[in-house]
Amino acid sequence: MAQKVNGNLNGVRAATVERIRSLYDIRMGQKEFASFELISLMAELTGEINREISVYIARDGHIADVSVGSGEKVSMPFMRLVRNEDRLCGVRCLHTHPNGDGRLSGVDLGTLRSYQLDSMASVGVSDGKPTTLYASFIGEKGDDGNREALIYGPLRPYKLPNAALINEIYIADDRFRSVTKAVREAEAERAVLVGFEGDSGYDPVDELAELAKTAGAEVVGTVRLKKRAIDNATYIGSGKAEELSLMGSELEADLFIFDDELSAIQQRNLEETLGASVIDRTTLILDIFASRAQSREGKLQVELAQLKYRLPRLLGQGQALSRLGGGIGTRGPGEKKLEIDRRRIRRRIYELEEELSEVTRQRELRSDGRRSGSIPLIALVGYTNAGKSTLLNKLTDAGVLAEDKLFATLDPVVRQIKLPSGTEAILSDTVGFINKLPHDLVNAFRSTLEEVTKADLILHVIDISSGQHETQMRVVEEVLADLDAGSAPRIDVFNKCDLLPEFPPFSSAAGERKRVFISAKDGRGTEALLAAAEELLNARRREIDTVIPYSKYEAVSFIYKAGTVLCEEHLEDGTHIRALLDEADLGQLKKLL
Repeated sequence: MAQKVNGNLNGVRAATVERIRSLYDIRMGQKEFASFELISLMAELTGEINREISVYIARDGHIADVSVGSGEKVSMPFMRLVRNEDRLCGVRCLHTHPNGDGRLSGVDLGTLRSYQLDSMASVGVSDGKPTTLYASFIGEKGDDGNREALIYGPLRPYKLPNAALINEIYIADDRFRSVTKAVREAEAERAVLVGFEGDSGYDPVDELAELAKTAGAEVVGTVRLKKRAIDNATYIGSGKAEELSLMGSELEADLFIFDDELSAIQQRNLEETLGASVIDRTTLILDIFASRAQSREGKLQVELAQLKYRLPRLLGQGQALSRLGGGIGTRGPGEKKLEIDRRRIRRRIYELEEELSEVTRQRELRSDGRRSGSIPLIALVGYTNAGKSTLLNKLTDAGVLAEDKLFATLDPVVRQIKLPSGTEAILSDTVGFINKLPHDLVNAFRSTLEEVTKADLILHVIDISSGQHETQMRVVEEVLADLDAGSAPRIDVFNKCDLLPEFPPFSSAAGERKRVFISAKDGRGTEALLAAAEELLNARRREIDTVIPYSKYEAVSFIYKAGTVLCEEHLEDGTHIRALLDEADLGQLKKLL
């Protein structure tokens, strides 16, 4: 079978293509880095077509691949001739620069490291003649944890130190092999973030960076695009995708994360162009939830959301379905086998929904049991990382995980607290919200989120230190409205006031909404918060002060069940009780008396 010339051959004459193909016929000795015959022919052909030409040379001296690029760049396919991944890939790349400058670019050095090449070499070409040659090799790890690139040059193409350059390949291979596979697998994935510019000062890519770090990725590059029509094939357009490909090579990116949801076709096309894995914001958030879920209900909810999201994307996913080695976007239920079909996924979705229904019924029974004494329920809601868990710990000594990360805690936590007057209440922490929260995730967690609708009071925790707290407040309000929880009494709790230049007054009012300023970290303002909560809870209740005859003791039981007892004293003629009752319960008490 004839060996193929890859790359961009548009406009290249058939006779010239045949001459380029003849590069496959050149063979080097095992101690020859690059023969002058090969360099001269590559330079001559480059001068003729004014495009870059690259060749991959195996260690035994044969040409493994020949590719043609544009005038400025050449697409280099990934190639590995050495099976052991703890070693270099077994091929070196030699390519031409038509502008006459033989110096290696950042893209060249990034490709050297990310493809684990034996060497990356470039030859400057001027008027069809080679000028200078530069060769690079993978070096030691620097202080930043990244591999250095050792560069030799400028060298004279007609008088190369071939033996020394070949020797450098084996030195680099030994150097690379000294890092064990386990250590390399523990390294964070290198991610490039891609998104459109936000409105009104809101930067969605900044938030995407926080999500990526939470998932364990190392963000090595960000791309903010001006808003324009979405390309159905690649989302960003083929030209911009080619630019991203070069950027990924230079930054040694393993992963591209897009801020918006991608279709299966867009994801597949982008992976083919970028030569790396591609995921979207939804996959990233689902991955974080999968790693954070601890309870049985949480794990079932995440798996259900992931399967519902993956079902329409099962066909044509490209690299996303073949990544058996792990990484961001593959956690949770996982791709247990590549041939999993829609029928099995649908069956699993049905099973998960049935299990969740049973778990939800059990949780509701526990919840009803806790509230059988009419103890008021206070729900903490807010944007992720607003400090809800820190506040819960401060008020109740709950001891739940509180980290400066998005979605540090996922499973709901319920604790009992005492209000200033001594009355008891139940404080419930819920999952944090975020902009563009995946639809499938909201549906899967709906039964948990709907606990908010049963709350007697909602504390909306807001990170006032964030420059985007107004946008975050709007996102939370939209989710609450979607859950039909918008009518519940509310307190806006502005947290992290210790990070402001001056701590605001603890409490104020904005229209009909009460506002409290606190620092959950050091406890300032929390007393004012509890007082405001008790005031709102008691606003719909009336205080009674009465003596109930001992013959009507069922009335005492009713008060304990329906209201909050503030004081009880046994007298000669009956039980003296001071308590808080709803208006509706007052009528029932009168009937009992």
